[in-house]
Amino acid sequence: MAGKQDKAAAKEAAKARRAASREKRGQIFEAFKMQRREDKALVPLMLAALLGASAVAFLLGLIWDLEWVFLPMGIAIGALLAVIIFGRRVQRNVYAKADGQPGAAAWALENLRGRWRVTPAVAGTTQLDAVHRVIGRPGVVLVAEGAPHRVKGLLAQEKKRIARVVGETPIYDVVVGTEEGQVRLRKLQSHLMKLPRNISAAQVDTIENRLAALASRGAALPKGPMPQGAKMRNVQRSMRRR
Repeated sequence: MAGKQDKAAAKEAAKARRAASREKRGQIFEAFKMQRREDKALVPLMLAALLGASAVAFLLGLIWDLEWVFLPMGIAIGALLAVIIFGRRVQRNVYAKADGQPGAAAWALENLRGRWRVTPAVAGTTQLDAVHRVIGRPGVVLVAEGAPHRVKGLLAQEKKRIARVVGETPIYDVVVGTEEGQVRLRKLQSHLMKLPRNISAAQVDTIENRLAALASRGAALPKGPMPQGAKMRNVQRSMRRR
């Protein structure tokens, strides 16, 4: 009886994996179709990578009379390069659309890879300016988005507030934008990754626990870029009601 149940469970698990795989392939294909419509250079660049790598491998194989051994490797490398090109151009397109929209920095932070602790909108204004808090091996990073003259005060206030809790832990501040001294949205993740590692993983947990006790102030922002055509007045009105 137990053996039958195990087999049934294994079949269900395999079925679920196949369904998830089909769904993932469908999502990738939809993303490819959408990117191809907006990016006319996508297909030529992917084909150039595939054919170029294949040709180079074939020519190298001719030197040792192993062209038919090298060709499959060249095709595999070319396919990998084509996938990388596709991924990077899709990512660039997504960031270009999100750039400048309220909540875009919070969305980018929530997609950080690694053991980062992100708390969006720890401080903000009704004009949708916001400061987001990130805890990681560098220490505490405050990421601001919005009008520079308003977020400057928000950053100073939030830094002063948390400095009493984190002690000598380094506190960095970053303003997302296109002006001098600011970090562009598409470079935000890489900017954080390049910060020095100042504290241990255990200290990250300790600091997170300390800051969790602080009440989160400020306006709540959408977890991603605001949809095109969203009514700013309606958003501000709903935030005031909170």
